[in-house]
Amino acid sequence: MSPFRMLLAILVGAAAFVFINSAFIVPQTASALVFQFGRLARPAINAPGLYFKLPFIETVTFIDKRVLDNDLRPQTVLASDQKNLVVDAFTRYKITDPLRFFQALNNTRLANQTLERIVNDRVRSVLSGATTTQIINTNRTALMEEIQQQVNREAKALGIEIVDVRLSKVELPPETTQAVFRRMTTDREREAAALRAQGAQLAQKFRSEADAEVQVILGEANREAEELRGRGEADKTRIMAEVLKMDPEFAAFYRSMQAYETSFQKGDTRMILSPDSPFFRYFNQSTPPSSRR
Repeated sequence: MSPFRMLLAILVGAAAFVFINSAFIVPQTASALVFQFGRLARPAINAPGLYFKLPFIETVTFIDKRVLDNDLRPQTVLASDQKNLVVDAFTRYKITDPLRFFQALNNTRLANQTLERIVNDRVRSVLSGATTTQIINTNRTALMEEIQQQVNREAKALGIEIVDVRLSKVELPPETTQAVFRRMTTDREREAAALRAQGAQLAQKFRSEADAEVQVILGEANREAEELRGRGEADKTRIMAEVLKMDPEFAAFYRSMQAYETSFQKGDTRMILSPDSPFFRYFNQSTPPSSRR
């Protein structure tokens, strides 16, 4: 190879080496900080594209500008009604000032740790002034907004903006949950016993009313039966009297038969009468009086 070509190759290689070490690309998801001997050489680069720096003199640090998630570890919080709650929260944040963020925290790992401490402090501070019912049900959204505002005031000095703070889960500690469950079970059993007693009382009341109605109905039925029986007996007596009046001899025979039935009862019945007594006059007759006509 000729000296000229060798020199040209060296120059091309040197130019390529300088280009590689001086050019850098800023992606859409990050900002770039260019430092010269540890000091910021130019304003933060937020627009994506190809940029250049002084090789070996300037260095580039990329700062993520996407919305980042930070899932916090559960912590126990004491509410204003002196009840412990296990709170699980998470935050979403973005870096709004890359230089301040780099100077204060340097990287997202340290940022997550710092934000966890800040958020946990604010969560305890805000929730300690609210009751359990407000935290779980009635005022949860307003409490999260207040926590976000307080965290943002502290995070601003770190070049961070808190996009969202959420209480993903709020529940009683396991031992408290078991106690509440047992109390709820006892309350439900007490309510069930009360309902059963009330049901038994109502059943007894309905049964008594039904028995009373039965007695009234039976009384009415017996009264009507007695009235019908009395009318029947009266009709029987009247009809019998008319029949006996029409045939006096048969009437005497009928009354004798009744006397026999009354006198000769089953058991120890003794009578001392003469065989030719008028009381036995029909014993010696082969046919009843009404059939001898």
